[in-house]
Amino acid sequence: MELTQRPRRLRTDGVRSLVRETDLAASDLIAPVFVDATTDKRQPIESMPGHERVPLDEAVARVQEVRETGVEAVILFGIPESKDERGTRAWAEDGVVQEATRRITAETDAYVITDVCLCEYTDHGHCGVLESDAQSEPTVTIKNDETLDLLERIAVSHARAGADMVAPSGMIDGMVGAIRGALDEEGFEHVPIMSYAAKYESAFYGPFRDAADGAPAFGDRRHYQMDPANAREARTEVALDVEQGADVLMVKPALPYLDIIGEIRREFDHPVAAYNVSGEYAMLQAAAEKGWLDLEETAYESLLSIKRAGADLILTYFAEDIARQL
Repeated sequence: MELTQRPRRLRTDGVRSLVRETDLAASDLIAPVFVDATTDKRQPIESMPGHERVPLDEAVARVQEVRETGVEAVILFGIPESKDERGTRAWAEDGVVQEATRRITAETDAYVITDVCLCEYTDHGHCGVLESDAQSEPTVTIKNDETLDLLERIAVSHARAGADMVAPSGMIDGMVGAIRGALDEEGFEHVPIMSYAAKYESAFYGPFRDAADGAPAFGDRRHYQMDPANAREARTEVALDVEQGADVLMVKPALPYLDIIGEIRREFDHPVAAYNVSGEYAMLQAAAEKGWLDLEETAYESLLSIKRAGADLILTYFAEDIARQL
């Protein structure tokens, strides 16, 4: 039999890269940075090898390290010096993210994105204002509309500090519209919103909660983060955020939800972001430490799969390592 189709012809060196369908570049990546107001020295994050919480005085140096690898954008997460029931340090003018943002934007050319949420700032570790009986219930319910007022204050405080983009992550109904309205009213029409549009109630967040000191003190987040079983719901959530003015649409986590990334890419024209979360990072690190996987190769392949699924931007703890390879 004569073979007319031989796909292997295009897999040889020289032509292989010319016909490659998907490319990964350092400019596709966003590096998370944890700034800790409770410490005066860098603190390694045990569950995320290679990452640290950095004190405010080292925030600029940390971002400069990121930029040296070719990664252009960072997303800031803050660990405040104190917490309370409503998370008031989240919108304080002298808050940890606000001060870090001022310093980083003044001294570096990094593109600064800020996380807009309350879980790292509330003493209960949830992403909003709790119902009065929340602690007595197995699953926590938050006051949605009252929480929106606080998210508006956080986003505006970040914009005033110089944030290039804000990223609301709490999966609060109406959060994009509320934040867009507040930013526009305060003269920050130019500040885009990257919404965590489809954020699942996932088991892959564990190491991040250690890193950002944001684990719930009781209960879980099932009532405001998405059920991992649902795909149609993701389309609804994303469509609502688009209607409310989201500029970038994020899916979180990434690897277990490549189908969602692909579907959002096909149905919407907005840029799509994916968060390659802490658990995805930690499991590859653990396997590599056992000698079961090659870390560099599996990390690169993982990010390439996220890009191939349709993500334009990838938030990942591998950002610096992969950028150095590229």
